[in-house]
Amino acid sequence: MAYQVLARKWRPSNFKQLVGQEHVSQSLIHALQHDRLHHAYLFTGTRGVGKTTVARILAKAINCENLQDCNPCGECPVCKAFEQGRFMDLIEVDAASRTKVEDTRDLLDNVQYAPNQGRYKIYLIDEVHMLSGHSFNALLKTLEEPPPHVKFLLATTDPQKIPVTVLSRCLQFNLKRLLPEQIATQMGFILGEENIAFDPVALKTLSRAADGSLRDGLSLLDQAIVYGSGSVNLADVNTMLGTVAQQPVEALLQALAEADAKRLIQIVASTAELTPDFSDMLQRLLRFLHRIALVQQLPDCHDPEFDRELIDDLAKAMSADDVQLYYQIGLIGQRDLELAPDPRMGIEMVLLRMLAFRPQALPAQHPTKPAITSNKIAEPAAAATAYPVTQPATVTTPPPQAQNWPEIIAALNIGGRTRELANNCVLDKIDEQACHLLIDPHYQRIGNLAESKLREALQQYFGRPLKLQISAQPVQQMTPAAAMQRARDDRQQAAIDAIDADTNVQTLKDAFGARILPGSIEPLN
Repeated sequence: MAYQVLARKWRPSNFKQLVGQEHVSQSLIHALQHDRLHHAYLFTGTRGVGKTTVARILAKAINCENLQDCNPCGECPVCKAFEQGRFMDLIEVDAASRTKVEDTRDLLDNVQYAPNQGRYKIYLIDEVHMLSGHSFNALLKTLEEPPPHVKFLLATTDPQKIPVTVLSRCLQFNLKRLLPEQIATQMGFILGEENIAFDPVALKTLSRAADGSLRDGLSLLDQAIVYGSGSVNLADVNTMLGTVAQQPVEALLQALAEADAKRLIQIVASTAELTPDFSDMLQRLLRFLHRIALVQQLPDCHDPEFDRELIDDLAKAMSADDVQLYYQIGLIGQRDLELAPDPRMGIEMVLLRMLAFRPQALPAQHPTKPAITSNKIAEPAAAATAYPVTQPATVTTPPPQAQNWPEIIAALNIGGRTRELANNCVLDKIDEQACHLLIDPHYQRIGNLAESKLREALQQYFGRPLKLQISAQPVQQMTPAAAMQRARDDRQQAAIDAIDADTNVQTLKDAFGARILPGSIEPLN
């Protein structure tokens, strides 16, 4: 008997064997249990996740003569005819090769006739988005009001290309991309049934290369079995996929932990001699950083794929901030790698960027805790340093220079509406508990969210908890905003006076009748 590839040999024949699509199988099982079958189903998802397989299982189930827990029995004449490819009431079409409207009309010519073997006549149209617009129009009427003995099962990788008139007449199921763990588990089960020796870490590598597609994963597994002469091991899989071994990645991480740029470049140079896939190398680096970040937060979160001792050492050698920064830079670098002049240059710049943006270590600071005496909280040490005073920790009011409201605003790190609010206020007084400001009622609308930001900035400036009280009342004193406007007006008037007094301007006026256009004069600074 001819060899059958794993993806076909181990294709699921009932809902129980489906991998990673429980949300679809459960819905279809419930529909079979309660006899609430829709006349048209649309299965969508990326390649190799089971769209056509689910459609075939459903087609078999709704015609099976002896369902077992809503799964095809596999023993009745209908199930055997399905498995042997001779069930006459299953019309399976590849829309990619039959896109013309004539093909669709020929297909639907016999739709009114009753089924020959089963209860329902099944039209399974794969890659349905490839049909032409006229083909969809020919299908639409039948799809809207099909005979009671007909079911339509449609599958596509690109549902956006299907007209909404068709989509609205179908019950749509979106099949998920499979997780690497799900693919690796299924690979392990299949290899166990096939009595083939394998390395679990090699299966994880293959499952990541499958990129969410179980069919692609089983095709890679077939290739790995042949490459490894009947077994699956990590070294052969890495060589087959063109991936680098873990050693260069581990060395890169140790060099990053030591901030050794020279060693980083040397490792990349030595690895380049093996013509590796630098994109895969960066992906491995990201997986290591992810595992290090997990171990830093959850010390027992280890994975057999990674060297536990190495991960523990790196988790201690790197700060959590550095790990997060390296991961983010690597993630962006992965996206931009193809834009680099060549991959080696791209990964070198990613690694150097990690070190360039690494925060410099600051000298350790030990802030003095506030001393609590006689039910009074003394000023923090930082505030005492910023405003030197002669009395120890019993200051009840800010120093005199802090009462200058424009100077306080200049020292605050604020902008936008918060700065506008501050500029339109005048300082009434500041005591231990609160900062009292006055604002003209016309400008009261500036408050709201800006008020909380201004309070936070004042607390940071004075170095202690401080309330902010803004009273709306007519303000006699000039606000910083008014003072700035007056200064602008004075500069503008000075510029106009300077132009009017200029002898050259006067000569032009007298000789040529020149005049100065209003609004055309602006101060230089």
